[in-house]
Amino acid sequence: MDISIPQDELNFTYARSSGAGGQNVNKVSSKAVLRWSPLTTRTLTEPARERFLARFGSKLTKEGELLITSERHRDQGRNVADCIEKLKEMIAAVLRPPKKRKPTKPTFGSKQRRLKSKKEHGEKKAARRWKGD
Repeated sequence: MDISIPQDELNFTYARSSGAGGQNVNKVSSKAVLRWSPLTTRTLTEPARERFLARFGSKLTKEGELLITSERHRDQGRNVADCIEKLKEMIAAVLRPPKKRKPTKPTFGSKQRRLKSKKEHGEKKAARRWKGD
């Protein structure tokens, strides 16, 4: 499924990555931080928006923005692409509505096996009892 998100909805900021990397890590802002608002986006339908907020609502800021960061790669462009890919995966997870559960009844055979198991268990416990004189 190909998801297209308008570029004007994506707001990127850049920062220095943490962790090891030698001198390069101290002078290059390769970490990408994506800010995206699911409340105002044109990408999601209303039911999909509700599913998104139910599933990822805890990841939103107080202003209702989703923050996605990536510092996996050593260059900014690849981290930007990684952020967009993470967002697309999140959106794809809520686009298709979940299947409704169809209630089913246990089969006759499963009922018989359950009752047989219970009977055997009871007989095993009864055999442990002291019969007395």
